[in-house]
Amino acid sequence: MRSSKNIITNAFFLSLVAVIALSGVGFASQRKAAEEAGKGPIVVASKIDTEGALLGQMIIHMLEANGFETVDKVQFGTTDVIRKAIFSGEIDIYPEYTGNGGFFYEGTDPSIWKDPKRGYEEVKRLDREAHDIVWITPSPANNTWALAIRGEIATSEGVRTLEDFADYVNAGNAVKIAGSEEFVSRPDALPAFEKAYGFKMRKDQLLIFSGGNTAQTEKAAADGTDGVNVAMAYGTDGQLAALGLWVLEDTKGVQPFYQPTPIVRGDVYTQYPEIEDILDPVFRSLDLVTLQTLNARIAIEGQPATDVAREYLESEGFLK
Repeated sequence: MRSSKNIITNAFFLSLVAVIALSGVGFASQRKAAEEAGKGPIVVASKIDTEGALLGQMIIHMLEANGFETVDKVQFGTTDVIRKAIFSGEIDIYPEYTGNGGFFYEGTDPSIWKDPKRGYEEVKRLDREAHDIVWITPSPANNTWALAIRGEIATSEGVRTLEDFADYVNAGNAVKIAGSEEFVSRPDALPAFEKAYGFKMRKDQLLIFSGGNTAQTEKAAADGTDGVNVAMAYGTDGQLAALGLWVLEDTKGVQPFYQPTPIVRGDVYTQYPEIEDILDPVFRSLDLVTLQTLNARIAIEGQPATDVAREYLESEGFLK
């Protein structure tokens, strides 16, 4: 696809030269216009969840508004799948989370990932050195993993923290968690909670989804699907209160900071460094409350992610 695009761009450029010779129009300005007409295509992807769709669509809208051709691969796959795709060049850019650096690069100091600034700088350095991947500007929001329990249990049984939850599980109460395959198997996710707080979930106490969409896990808990009363959740989820779920406080600070950040292949960044300037102000604007509100419009109200993304960008003046 890129090679055919280059042929078209070159033909267009040669035709411009002929026109310039006759018209006297400045060659430099016409060449710039020709180059801008051929920016991309940029393959934009995301993980399979509500926020991934939202952020992926924001990236698409912003790139297209700045003259780029894009290919929409939003909601592409899980973390492992999408990482392989950006390494292979199948995709060019997607929103990743800073705290995943501790998962990508085993053996690093765990305390780094609990400091948002240090975590960002470390994963930025490691990914550039190892894979020529460029991390752009992070959002200030912390979309960390969490567990959310049905509100009536939080209220009637006093289960409000993960310490309370561990006691509740170990006392033999009925507990079933809905979560993704990644959440229940990654050492820094549910197993980290189990180790830190001293509880252990059996296989029959888990309802496992293939993707990481918390709209599914949280709805399962809210509806009591197959006995589920606890859900994998993210810190920026907007539907928690509406579904009557209580986020269990991580009093021991087990989870790292997970700040959403666009990451791009190094050769694409070198060719189009303006991508950073285009996306920087957008991601800086996405604080916790903003992302919760926008995610709720998708997960609860059922609005298309592309519409929510575009309307936000327009309301903030990023799109005219």
